[in-house]
Amino acid sequence: MANRTEIRSFFETLSAVWGTQNWWPADSPFEVIVGAILTQNTAWINVELALANLRRARVLSLEGIRRTPLSDLESLIRPAGFFRQKSARLKSFVSWLDLTYQGSLDKMLSTPTARLRTELLALNGIGPETADSILLYAGQHEIFVVDAYTRRIFERHRLIKPDAKYDSIREMVESALQQPASPIVKSALPSPVVEPGPGPAEEVLRPVVHSPTKMSKSPRSNLAQTYNEFHALLVQVAKHYCQSRVARCELCPLRGYLNDPVQIQASSRNRRYQGTASAVPTRSRQKKNSVPGRLNPRSPRHPK
Repeated sequence: MANRTEIRSFFETLSAVWGTQNWWPADSPFEVIVGAILTQNTAWINVELALANLRRARVLSLEGIRRTPLSDLESLIRPAGFFRQKSARLKSFVSWLDLTYQGSLDKMLSTPTARLRTELLALNGIGPETADSILLYAGQHEIFVVDAYTRRIFERHRLIKPDAKYDSIREMVESALQQPASPIVKSALPSPVVEPGPGPAEEVLRPVVHSPTKMSKSPRSNLAQTYNEFHALLVQVAKHYCQSRVARCELCPLRGYLNDPVQIQASSRNRRYQGTASAVPTRSRQKKNSVPGRLNPRSPRHPK
């Protein structure tokens, strides 16, 4: 229960500091779905380049993906990396949609959450994070998206163990955000837009909020909006403060919740990373069951 209370307070604190994040930056449900697939194992800036190519070619639509030859689609999305696998997955998704829902995204997205999630997870290359991104951001379903940023922050705050399962984290957050918050720990975040970082000649930019888009302004339940905002807020924390190699805890809005600051462990190259955070477990850079060069559908990167 303590972890759930703290998670709720995380949300309240970050919301008070940064406000609405206007997530996901897209103009249609299909653009969200394409982005959710393209962002697997790559930075969002690369996805934006691929999406721009699709827009210029006027194929960022169901019909566009359906009629575009596979080789042409691969060229258009090349900036997103793993372009052969991702182009095949886009084609596969459209074929599945045509077969299962007569090509209607409205029908698909109006399917009950549990059933649609099971169907999406059965598709090639769609893992839990991608499926939940489609559900929450394209369909406004009440489901929380867990990503690597969420794991990093929660591990450093001792809210989860390194081997915590995806769905156990998701269910913990969903339970927490349906409960009243405890008194918020004030972080007293400095007000300047640019703040000095812990390293020499280094600056930390406070998060920049996306401009509103058709999808960010889509009608959704209060709970779906809460899940939407919290995921976006955690992404901002991880990007700007709780980075993998540098933890800028002294500037982070969540610093008031950190009980045991210690140095982040150095890598095998003995590099010294700056900043403080709760103990960060060492992990192999490659999972035992992974194959070098193979796309991991369970590790998408969301718009950052």
